[in-house]
Amino acid sequence: MSLRRVLVALALAAAPWTASAATFAISGATVVDGTGAKPRVANVVVRSGRIAEVGGEIPPGISVINGAGQTLTPGFFDVHTHLPYSGMSGLWGDWAKNLKAYLYCGVTSVVDFGSYPEMFEPMRRLLREGVVTGPRIHMAARMTSPGGHGAEGGRGDLFSLEVLTPAEARAGVRQWLAYKPDAIKVFTDGWRYGFDEDMTGMHEDTLRAIVEEAHKAGVEVLTHTVTLQKAKEAARAGVDVIAHGVGDATVDSDLIAIMREKGAAYAPTLAVYEAKNGPYPPMQKLLMEPAMLAGLPAVRKTRETPARTRRWEHLVENVALLRTAGIPVATGTDAGVSGMPHGWASLHEMELFAASGMSPLEAITAATGVAAKAIGVDRDRGTIEPGKLADLVLIAGAPHERIADLEKVSRVFLGGDEVDREALRAAIARPAVTPLPAHRVGPLIDDMEAGRTSLDTLRVNATDSGNDHSRMLFQRVLRPAGGHAMAVQARMGQKRSPFAQLWIPLSKGGVEPVDASAYSALEFEVRGEGAYRVLFLQRSVRDGKFTDAPFAAGAEWGKVRVALPAIRDDLLVLAFEIARPAGADGWLELDNLRFY
Repeated sequence: MSLRRVLVALALAAAPWTASAATFAISGATVVDGTGAKPRVANVVVRSGRIAEVGGEIPPGISVINGAGQTLTPGFFDVHTHLPYSGMSGLWGDWAKNLKAYLYCGVTSVVDFGSYPEMFEPMRRLLREGVVTGPRIHMAARMTSPGGHGAEGGRGDLFSLEVLTPAEARAGVRQWLAYKPDAIKVFTDGWRYGFDEDMTGMHEDTLRAIVEEAHKAGVEVLTHTVTLQKAKEAARAGVDVIAHGVGDATVDSDLIAIMREKGAAYAPTLAVYEAKNGPYPPMQKLLMEPAMLAGLPAVRKTRETPARTRRWEHLVENVALLRTAGIPVATGTDAGVSGMPHGWASLHEMELFAASGMSPLEAITAATGVAAKAIGVDRDRGTIEPGKLADLVLIAGAPHERIADLEKVSRVFLGGDEVDREALRAAIARPAVTPLPAHRVGPLIDDMEAGRTSLDTLRVNATDSGNDHSRMLFQRVLRPAGGHAMAVQARMGQKRSPFAQLWIPLSKGGVEPVDASAYSALEFEVRGEGAYRVLFLQRSVRDGKFTDAPFAAGAEWGKVRVALPAIRDDLLVLAFEIARPAGADGWLELDNLRFY
């Protein structure tokens, strides 16, 4: 067993999963066990959250679920998701509802590429404490090359750490390891499918340094890789999963040989690339929250182009070729982006695998045993075997024969506890955002005297999006009268309405809301040149129409006081914005932020 596998196994053994005390059996179901073995009718006994027996007689005196005429599978995996994203342009995601959609569909394990490391601890804690209901989450920290994909979203350096050299790569991984990531996601490939200007790609030696440093700590590496040449480089560098799929060419024997030698898996995210035309599938609409349904077009319509058609043909062909060559192919969807819905898309990915030449049984295996091994958790889950976690899905049909039966999920178990699917669906259907406890906060927000705010949160930069986004630098500087201030310098991008923002999260990662209802205003000291504004990001406001307060600053330090929003018990982030004409420079110095 490799050092990485040993470290992952030790981490799993210490994982804070609460074991169910329930003992029960599922009788007479056709068991698709996730190994690829021929399905068989068998009894499955669960004790203390784990599978105790498969086959044989049911012990007397325990509860029995009649599975006759149904199919029992391991819980499904999606190794490529963006949990904080809604999947709809202009609508901020409700990550707690997105998690519920996965569980409703029987997806019990997901890899998240949409959070940044400051968000890991609060998200994990809220799940562990039962405040949020969801599947098991692998949290991935992101890395890219300067000017590479992942850096153009306007979300700042700390969302996608930019590294050019092996030395920077190793330092970057060590920086992320402090947050205990489950994975590192690396954007290795800047090809934009012929639809946009290409971005930079990562040097192979830099990627290899990331892999070596991550694997020493027992952390796997998954990539965004979309071209044949970059797939070869990623495989040679030793990545664990090549994600998104080769879309520019047909895979060749060279790539297959490298992947086989290195043991790399492949997760092509067909669902996000598929042309989407016609009515919305019923199960997809069933799991859309009201804010999404309100803005939904009557039908889905993808604009077809020769470039898009060629890419799709390559993707489908390459799944078949790699599967035939014995390369592990796992399920991922890119859910949360490009109109890709959470939950249902994971089931649909298996349907697309079957349409690409896999048998239905192979497609289910790709979403269970293969995916579990690809992300290094096969010791504990992914198959129906004694000792494994009882993450199980009961389906009122035979998906191993008719793949469309996947959407007939009837019961879901997570660690031996049955999930109340109807309660999940009802929670998704509520108009309001998922409630989270709001923490009361003291008056001092940030006196700029440390590397973190006075609330122990990490300051973050944000800009307009795109390859040509604005640039900004922020750092603490000495004030002549003593103490420190935060200095922000920005150069506006060559675009319409550019901006640069300094984000001050009020809780770690801006995940949990704070209750500032004891205060009426925000007060701060400021120095600058011209007009600015502060935006109040609130958990209940998801359409980008944030409350904002304009203010002006001059060459001498002055004190500014602005009113807080009318509703003040759901504040997440304060964002100080510099907006200037395209190409112009702007600057701002801040100190002593406090509620008044």
